[in-house]
Amino acid sequence: MMAKLSATPRLTEAAMQGDESASKGEQSDAAEREAAKQRLLAQAEAERVPVEDTTRAVPDRRWRRDQR
Repeated sequence: MMAKLSATPRLTEAAMQGDESASKGEQSDAAEREAAKQRLLAQAEAERVPVEDTTRAVPDRRWRRDQR
């Protein structure tokens, strides 16, 4: 009688280290994306013009009426 071989693959140390480095790489990428997002939000906030400082557009008809 022949012994059956297990079909479940076993992870080698090299494969487990590869998974860890891929995980670290993904974490690093996520951290970089988050940092870039925070920089963009900070820049947008710095360049934001408060509503009180904006002018309201006057409709053309009203402007012409004031010119008569």
